[in-house]
Amino acid sequence: MNIEIRNGCLNTDWERVAELMSHFGLSNAAADVHKEAFENSYATTFLYDRDRLIGFGRAVSDGVLQAAIYNIALDPDYHGHGLGRLIIDDLLRAVRHCNVILYTHPDKVSFYRHLGFRRMKTGMALYLDESKVDEMGFIE
Repeated sequence: MNIEIRNGCLNTDWERVAELMSHFGLSNAAADVHKEAFENSYATTFLYDRDRLIGFGRAVSDGVLQAAIYNIALDPDYHGHGLGRLIIDDLLRAVRHCNVILYTHPDKVSFYRHLGFRRMKTGMALYLDESKVDEMGFIE
């Protein structure tokens, strides 16, 4: 492995982003929608093995007090090598001055707990399509 971190969205393979997001059931949005979401984010982290995009994540923030981490995805062939932690650590550096909320799939809660995140008691959400997120176990 020859892992490189890139911040910023220049020359990103948005079709690959859409592919990984869909693979993990995080989103079925088109590549151009992901491009817009990442470009409008406070911080982005992309992991490459040579020139192949293998993982990514993004943070939205007011840049002062609050931040949220979204869209963490890593190619399954690269799991178990500390690369998910690498993505999170890079994003946390970008928002180190903020409280951070992490938005994740219910199946990944233990992974993030291992990284020091704690489950919130007061988190609430409003979704455009509640049926899908209810089915996936995101809401009560």
